[in-house]
Amino acid sequence: MASSTKSTAVKLSVMTLAIMNIAAVVSLRGLPAEATYGLSSAFYYLFAAIVFLIPTALVAAELAAMFSSKQGGVFRWVGEAMGTRAGFLAIFLQWVESTIWFPTVLTFGAVSIAFIGMNEVHDMTLASNKLYTLIVVLAIYWIATFISLKGLGWVGKVSKIGAMVGTIIPAGLLIVFGVIYIATGGQNHMDMSQSFFPDLSKFDNLVLASSIFLFYAGMEMMGVHVMDVKNPDRNYPKAIFISAAATVLIFVLGTFALGFVVPAKDINLTQSLLVGFDGYLKYLHLTWATPVIAVALAFGVLAGVLTWVAGPSKGIFTVGRSGYLPPFFQKTNKLGVQKNILYIQGGVVTLLGLLFVIMPSVQSFYQILSQLTVLLYLIMYMLMFASAIVLRYRMPKEQRPFRIGRQGNALLWLVGGVGFCGSLLAFVLSFVKPGSISGISNGMWFGVLIVGAVIVVATPFIIYALRKPSWRDPNSDFQPFHWETPAATPAPGTADSKTH
Repeated sequence: MASSTKSTAVKLSVMTLAIMNIAAVVSLRGLPAEATYGLSSAFYYLFAAIVFLIPTALVAAELAAMFSSKQGGVFRWVGEAMGTRAGFLAIFLQWVESTIWFPTVLTFGAVSIAFIGMNEVHDMTLASNKLYTLIVVLAIYWIATFISLKGLGWVGKVSKIGAMVGTIIPAGLLIVFGVIYIATGGQNHMDMSQSFFPDLSKFDNLVLASSIFLFYAGMEMMGVHVMDVKNPDRNYPKAIFISAAATVLIFVLGTFALGFVVPAKDINLTQSLLVGFDGYLKYLHLTWATPVIAVALAFGVLAGVLTWVAGPSKGIFTVGRSGYLPPFFQKTNKLGVQKNILYIQGGVVTLLGLLFVIMPSVQSFYQILSQLTVLLYLIMYMLMFASAIVLRYRMPKEQRPFRIGRQGNALLWLVGGVGFCGSLLAFVLSFVKPGSISGISNGMWFGVLIVGAVIVVATPFIIYALRKPSWRDPNSDFQPFHWETPAATPAPGTADSKTH
């Protein structure tokens, strides 16, 4: 097996990592869902930023800087606090969540490509065609996989360019178009009579508030690249905060811009972003640019998918080499890239894509898979927030180059506690079927979510129970946990052992 050290030769700059973060977190596909709520959409974004994005960014920055010289990402963070079983659950959920999520974001990519044509009616018909969607979803995904096999250097370059061309620039254009449209007397279709503050005593509004949390998911994912960053102790937290601020601005202003031009009653989850761009370009007499925007958005999807194909799969690979996955999953190519994990991941995504054939519509498939990824990811977040607090007491003297609160643990309890409680609330409310979803019975909705979540959560525990000493790669440079060092090893049979 090729050494994995080759893939870490390329060092990422602060801006490259920040842009990769934006590519991983920001997806313009979510804007239509929030544009229907008018002014109150800004409240939801800011609320979710305060109770989820900021806690996630702060906690991930502390944990990543704390373990900047050690591999493992969220497996390291949770494992140091709660033991290897919980750590393996966390990294497995992060990997599987991203795998299930791929078809949902790639659906948006397929819709973008459908709008390359100049006939709007034909484009919308093509975007709703399930066979077309399936073919494009799989094509984009496998392109991203083959780029990932080229190593981190390729991933960083394509992600950086793709994020700029396909996410950041289109988001900026959408916002500029909105300003020009309103300033020149264009008809504002957003209901500006709605209050900025929604009535959170209403159950539907509470569900919406929690659902936006996952718009910000992924900020911690770059933790697996912390050893690939120049001066990680200082630069990793800096990249986190740059990308967090940019993310909030893109979501708030982009949603407003879309709401200006597309009436709420006409909004479609998968198509309205392209319809919005088309409306602005017609208003500005720039209809020739519609295919250009569509291609750019599709390229942005590729960049976002690429960061997720490379990130979590690298994390689970690193952990697998230290003895948690069978040797088959530890195979690499000559560049040290986790080829078999990428191929297995591709097989799962292909099977999920085939579900398009049996689900009632593309939109219903998109929604139910999105909701399952929410449930799985929130479990991982709860483990991460709890681990940050636990580690303040288990490893009180450990150097923390970035620390939440200069002294004491009160601020961490506040930040981590808010993040944990917000995640728990969102987890519970994620089982509620949105009233806007049609074509899926309540039985199917709850069945898919509950059975899917149980199967995915049980799987890492089964793998953990079956692990063998022979699974550990003798060339693995995964460093032991703090409680595995000779000085901290508990006496045999004591209750302190972390591998229980």
